[in-house]
Amino acid sequence: MQNKQPFYNILLLILAGEAVFILPFVLVRIFRPTVLDLFELTNLELGLCFSVYGVVAIIAYFFGGIVADRFSPGKLMGIALILTAAGGLVMATYPQLGTLRMLYGYWGFTTIFLFWAAMIKATRMWGGADRQGKAFGFLDGGRGLVAAGFGSLGLAVLGLFVIGDMEALPMADRKEAFQYLIWTFSGVVALIGLITFFFLKESKESKDIEVKKQKMSLKDFPVLLRMRVVWLLMVIILTGYCGYKITDIFSLYAKDVMLYDEIKAAGIGTMLLYIRPILGIVIGFLADRSASSLWLAIGFGVMTLGALVLASGIIGPSLVLVFGLSIFATSLGVYAIRSLYFAIMEEGNIPLALTGTAVGIASLIGYTPDVFMGPLIGVLLDNNPGELGHQYVFGFMAVMGLIGGITTLYFRKYYTKKV
Repeated sequence: MQNKQPFYNILLLILAGEAVFILPFVLVRIFRPTVLDLFELTNLELGLCFSVYGVVAIIAYFFGGIVADRFSPGKLMGIALILTAAGGLVMATYPQLGTLRMLYGYWGFTTIFLFWAAMIKATRMWGGADRQGKAFGFLDGGRGLVAAGFGSLGLAVLGLFVIGDMEALPMADRKEAFQYLIWTFSGVVALIGLITFFFLKESKESKDIEVKKQKMSLKDFPVLLRMRVVWLLMVIILTGYCGYKITDIFSLYAKDVMLYDEIKAAGIGTMLLYIRPILGIVIGFLADRSASSLWLAIGFGVMTLGALVLASGIIGPSLVLVFGLSIFATSLGVYAIRSLYFAIMEEGNIPLALTGTAVGIASLIGYTPDVFMGPLIGVLLDNNPGELGHQYVFGFMAVMGLIGGITTLYFRKYYTKKV
């Protein structure tokens, strides 16, 4: 398919693609120690909130894939963003654990059913046949820049209300400052939703393809299940996403192992987010000049090596350089994987008209870490205080990296044979 879509479409996809996850995930990734304290949660309790999200999301992935093959991505994504922002108003009240779980279930619906497959399909259409690496590299790299921007915005908002050490403030003052942060994020997400709803357009060619083939989704569902690439994609997403979920604890690692305060630990999380945009753009260009699957395999290798260092127990407060290099390398690997695992759909010859349904099927298994990784991380950290719990978590990350790398190499072997 010849690509006739404007460049601003990918910019809107980038902006919307990360904004929808700011409240459920990015906020916690950057400010995890603060969230645990202000919401009076243990790591396990927070993990169970993520599990509720994941259970709803698993169902939403499949049905959302079918919906994405039938309706305009811009309209679906815009509505999803506005509904997600509304949930931030509930979060800002510091709800009890039961309500917080229901909120995460609600977010599992708003961020996935209406949004996820629509975004992936719109990105694939923007990339055309020859620029899949670039399209998905731009998407994930740009999303990283948006996340980093939100992180910087969050630190700036807190800076307006917090003078000195945040941990030294009375609890009521700390909650008020963080409440302003949640309100700010909610307002920005809603604004992005309105922009996406009205300005993310499909090309005439894309619409014509959808009109001709939108009825194929259910009829050809068994065809997709028989495609080896769909099952390999499931495993690749699963292992890569496990690694990504573990990056949520980088700020907590900085606090527990490196003994940083809350603001400095949050700064580490924000700083790492700036790796994503640079890497996404670079690896997108590299993938289009060779093969997305090659760089995907390299990403798994780098993630595995970085995780092994973090799991080794050699890092302490005095080894700042080793700490910095280890989390930098691990982040490089994780973000490379996230940039490319949907780019291999073109390599695997998945029909364009069935992209949404294929994404839904692969996501049924691929994104189950939304269900089990939160509780798993919580149990490992809560039952093994200090560095030991982190060693177990990063050891698991290394195992996932090894499995993902082997699966990607098998994909490359199969793809080479097909060519």
